[in-house]
Amino acid sequence: MKLLQSLALIPIVLPAFAGENNQPAEKYNILFLSCEDIDPSLSCYGTKGISTPNIDRLANEGIRYTNAYAAVGVSGASRSSIITGMYPISIGTMYFRNGPHGQYRSPENETYKSKSTYLAKDRLGRIIPEYSAVIPDYIKCFTEYMRAAGYYCTNNNKCDYQFNCPISAWDEVGKDADYINRPTGMPFFSVFNDIVSHESQIWLKAKDPMLVNPDSIVIPAYYPDLKVVRTDVARKYSNIVELDKHIGEMLDRLEKEGLMEKTIIFFWSDHGGPLLRQKRAVGNSGLHVPLIVRFPGKKYAGKIENRIVSLMDLGPTVLSLSSIKPPMYMQASAFLGKYNAAPRKYHFGSADRFDESTDRCRSVLDGRFVYIKNFYPELPLIYRNSYREQIEMTKTLHEMNAKNELSGDAAYIWMKTKPIEELYDLTTDPFEIHNLASKPEFQSKLKELRKALNGWLAKVGDKGAIPEVDMIESMWPGLMQPSTLPVQFSNDKKGNLILSCPTRGASIVYQRGKEIGGDHWELYSKPIQSVEKEKYIARAVRIGFKTSIITNK
Repeated sequence: MKLLQSLALIPIVLPAFAGENNQPAEKYNILFLSCEDIDPSLSCYGTKGISTPNIDRLANEGIRYTNAYAAVGVSGASRSSIITGMYPISIGTMYFRNGPHGQYRSPENETYKSKSTYLAKDRLGRIIPEYSAVIPDYIKCFTEYMRAAGYYCTNNNKCDYQFNCPISAWDEVGKDADYINRPTGMPFFSVFNDIVSHESQIWLKAKDPMLVNPDSIVIPAYYPDLKVVRTDVARKYSNIVELDKHIGEMLDRLEKEGLMEKTIIFFWSDHGGPLLRQKRAVGNSGLHVPLIVRFPGKKYAGKIENRIVSLMDLGPTVLSLSSIKPPMYMQASAFLGKYNAAPRKYHFGSADRFDESTDRCRSVLDGRFVYIKNFYPELPLIYRNSYREQIEMTKTLHEMNAKNELSGDAAYIWMKTKPIEELYDLTTDPFEIHNLASKPEFQSKLKELRKALNGWLAKVGDKGAIPEVDMIESMWPGLMQPSTLPVQFSNDKKGNLILSCPTRGASIVYQRGKEIGGDHWELYSKPIQSVEKEKYIARAVRIGFKTSIITNK
């Protein structure tokens, strides 16, 4: 259902704690401590060979979720689901990477190349240009609802939404964005993203000292136990140890600023681990993530929550904790707060193009079983991908596979073609290497999950069936980016200033008086009490469109 109400109708209200509907007493800050490319390889999740005391502290003082998953096993598509509360395959943000969207670009710096960086092709062999996904006009970044409700919203330092971050999404975005810059007494919603655990750091930090013992870690059964493998898995763990140190520094800062007991803290990763058959994978190894939520006063300290949660639920949960009712159009739902929804029965995932590598897979997980449908079974499970092959163990395993030197469990993921259906039982097969899809005793579960997946695909309208260039053409007619029309000024009967834009779904920002020319733009959400002779400028943007020119009053 489309959101038909204006942002101006969103009331400024106070948050309630998990599932409580009584009158709240205080408006809490909300902080995301996000990271990149880690599965639950943390000591608080029972992983051996690693110590993460600061993240453990958050878990001991908060809620640790055991069944949290990303919608896609790569950052851009996953983060598009988080910022919108929508499935990437439903809104056309599933193809990665479609443009230089990792960081915020100002409207004047939003440009696109006629060919993608990786010279990627769609499944019909056509060169894919860079583009910004145009999503349905009724969808907003959830931070706009927070801004309209009186929160100061900052993002340091990751967007990566598969569309250029709209100027309306944040009060501050970039490497210097910080809640400390907010007006006195204003609550904040802030994101601090750490890249030390990112896939690229496996090779960029290869010569750094190890912070774990390579001989004490568990090697996934889908890898051979080789020195090069132990080295890169240990590097993954060492980077997580360094991440943990950074989390500790942030917690120390909050305590020094007197904010620890005034702030709800979320810790999460954008998808699963950085190594082969982890990142980009559509099963548990690619989608399973850590998620911890700490409340002021250590409310719910030490609670272990087994309900299924999707990272795309983060947006409506933040709104719910702020007593803002999540928009009805969102496919995500809150798992805490005033609008806490019924638990999910399943989690759904997808995989499509990653850089130059095109495939199409869909999955459903119920906390124990993983079901995967492969739409192109003629393709290998492990495809060539130049970015990830900068990791030494990945190059080595490709070479060994070419020489038929891999055997047993370590050979499983190197299948030259894929089965149409895969089914894994994580209780007996945590590494997903024993496909149960053909086993008679698992046919009931296979049919259940197949039905659930098909129902989901029909419900959300899977755009993965559309060749990518055709999808782009539907968003950018003639492969030209559409533009948002300029803001128009008028006055209501009380003399208040009204800002409007003829482009359906556009958000409006403005500056006034001495603010004009600065980096900060106010979000327009209700009529403005204007001061006589004061100057105003405004611009509008719809997600995926070019931002409008500046209009003056």
